[in-house]
Amino acid sequence: MSIREIIEWVGVILILLGSIMAVISAFGILRLPDVYTRSHAATKSSTLAVLLSLTGTFIYFWATENFISVRLLLGISFVFLTAPVSGHLITRAAYRSNVKLADISTEDALKDVIHKKDTEQ
Repeated sequence: MSIREIIEWVGVILILLGSIMAVISAFGILRLPDVYTRSHAATKSSTLAVLLSLTGTFIYFWATENFISVRLLLGISFVFLTAPVSGHLITRAAYRSNVKLADISTEDALKDVIHKKDTEQ
């Protein structure tokens, strides 16, 4: 095997791992009990899935066609920066809208902090 073929296989394996992570993310979104844990599954694992897939695609095209795609690099950086922030903002909006935690949740760590801020204003 040449170096080029090894790099192609690395790209293919990254794409496969990204696909597996996307399926795991979908199961997490379907099976988890409340908006907070679903948001965690949607942002963490799906961000990793997209990053693995795009990185694998970038490496594959770079190895096979000597093509460096600026669009893929921009997509990787855009997803890496925006997905966790949007997940955090959605979860924060849900908490401030008094969306109930799941029954299996043991502690609400923000309850005292948020209510203290509300009473001070």
